[in-house]
Amino acid sequence: MAETRCSWCGTDPLYVAYHDTEWGVPEYDSRALWEKLVLDGFQAGLSWITILRKRDSFREVFEGFDPQRVANWGEAEIARALQNPGIIRHRGKIEATVTGARAYLRIEAGQGFSPFIWSFVGGRPLQTNRASMAEVPTQTPESQAMSKALKQQGFKFCGPVITYAFMQACGLVNDHMTACPQHAQVRALSPD
Repeated sequence: MAETRCSWCGTDPLYVAYHDTEWGVPEYDSRALWEKLVLDGFQAGLSWITILRKRDSFREVFEGFDPQRVANWGEAEIARALQNPGIIRHRGKIEATVTGARAYLRIEAGQGFSPFIWSFVGGRPLQTNRASMAEVPTQTPESQAMSKALKQQGFKFCGPVITYAFMQACGLVNDHMTACPQHAQVRALSPD
């Protein structure tokens, strides 16, 4: 079988680079996981390439996705973010980022955000063997459980479809197509 990249990334150089170097690679850093969860929440109703093109602006506006700093935001910082055309200017999503930062800090102070997130897959990436994008679900029991737990902690914009996309992006599930060269590379990164 010839190796072909997952079709969802098309030929856009930014999307291809994201696919080849980041998407599906297991992420264990708590702050990086929170950043990706926030960005997946901003994606709701939009395409990922839109968020990817604005990611640097998001990082600037949200102070490097430093949860301690964002948790202290008030109306002035939210209003400033709403004026920035470099991000998605959605008040609800911006406010959800602030409340999510506070929830993140509570979880991080307890069991840790990364162990909390990884607990939904037993601490190790789920491996799939999908031949086509048609086989990829939009949500799973794991993403449903994660969504429910995140909402109980105070997160918003984290339904089971968003959490499944997050799980794919952060390598909690290896959803590269089996014909994609990244499938085997990501599998090799996973502990046995």
